[in-house]
Amino acid sequence: MSRTVLALALAAASVFANVGCATKKFVRNTVTPINNKIGELDEISSKNSRDIKDVNGKADQGITAASAADQKAAAAGDSAAQANQQAAKVGTGLNGLQGTVENLDNYKPVANTTVQFGSGKSTLTKSDQQMLDEFAQQINQQKHYIVQVQGFTDAVGPAEYNNQLSRRRADAVIQYLAAKHNIPPYRVYIIGLGKENPVAENKNATGRAKNRRVDVQLLTNSLESASAQNNTPPQPNAAHRSDDTNKQ
Repeated sequence: MSRTVLALALAAASVFANVGCATKKFVRNTVTPINNKIGELDEISSKNSRDIKDVNGKADQGITAASAADQKAAAAGDSAAQANQQAAKVGTGLNGLQGTVENLDNYKPVANTTVQFGSGKSTLTKSDQQMLDEFAQQINQQKHYIVQVQGFTDAVGPAEYNNQLSRRRADAVIQYLAAKHNIPPYRVYIIGLGKENPVAENKNATGRAKNRRVDVQLLTNSLESASAQNNTPPQPNAAHRSDDTNKQ
């Protein structure tokens, strides 16, 4: 009886041992692929995280670039607006200039002055500026006018140099009148004539000094001034105003 029980016990133990080995092998075979899948998923998840960061970084760069582009576009818009304003001002000046040119025959000289320069020089002295200040006072009294500025040199030196020097002298006069007395550029006719049209002989120092000059002439349009006066409505005289007052 004991032998039979012992044999049954051994057989049962063997069966359980075999069953245990089979279960471990089954579990191992089942879990290993799952672990591999988990590892693959981790790698995919990490890659996705890196890709998302790259996309976010590129998106931030794109936003920054777009913001900079917007700022440049706004600056360009402001520049365009300023250019349009300047063009409008130039257009107004050109229209006025065109009307002036068409009526040049109606302009008559009313004042003039001459600025003398040293040899090879094109800068204004204090006395030159005072002379132009006095001349500008006559300009301020006019409404329909132009200013003619002609620069000259003596006969010393090459012709091309003298032409440029005469223009610089005329420019110096115009720049002073425009900056100090607000003379509009479209009212100014300027030319540099070099050694042409001398007013004295170039054979001596006295004559050459007289030729180194800028002639400035103020011309007004008498017809436009008369027309403006005619268009001014008449004002009641003192007698009429007194009568009206008495009637009240």
